[in-house]
Amino acid sequence: MPAVFMRVRSILSISCLLMLSCGPKKPAAIDVVNDAAGRETVILAPTDGTPAMNTIHTGKTTPQQLIGFARTAIGIPYKYASFDPEKGFDCSGFITYVFNHFGIAVPRSSVDFTDVTHEVPLQSAQAGDLILFTGTDSRTCVVGHMGIVVTGKGEPLQFIHSTSGRANGVTISPLNSGYMERFVKIVRIFPQNEKK
Repeated sequence: MPAVFMRVRSILSISCLLMLSCGPKKPAAIDVVNDAAGRETVILAPTDGTPAMNTIHTGKTTPQQLIGFARTAIGIPYKYASFDPEKGFDCSGFITYVFNHFGIAVPRSSVDFTDVTHEVPLQSAQAGDLILFTGTDSRTCVVGHMGIVVTGKGEPLQFIHSTSGRANGVTISPLNSGYMERFVKIVRIFPQNEKK
């Protein structure tokens, strides 16, 4: 790869990190409600005029249960703006489908996970954490893709996601150099992972 391109890429990556960490924050909030079946539903959605999110309630759901259910969707095709397993999923539609199965409502758009405040270092990632990336356009720093980490702390990181790429659907991918160039952050969802 030409040195000039690598230098520009580095500058863009630094700019993205600065924009994501220092730019204006859209506030986020948690709202816990009960659905028609009486299940506790946790809503992690940006709202106006509320404090930044500091607490996430996942009820009795464990990371292993979430990942086990997510794996049942492997092979479902990619479909933009869909969270319907009969039609396919986009990346955030897949996340919505998996979390909603356990009564945990999450933002419908990947960009809305930008301000979830439970960021952890990449080397501390654990199964059940969310991994956020920019979209495929290297000229933008906006979160545009996401997945669920399926590997344990200290293992080579892999994540399950719905991709429009070569796999074209729900698959498990390694955090390779291509994804690493787009990496934004790891978001911790399950409090159980804090105790490991």
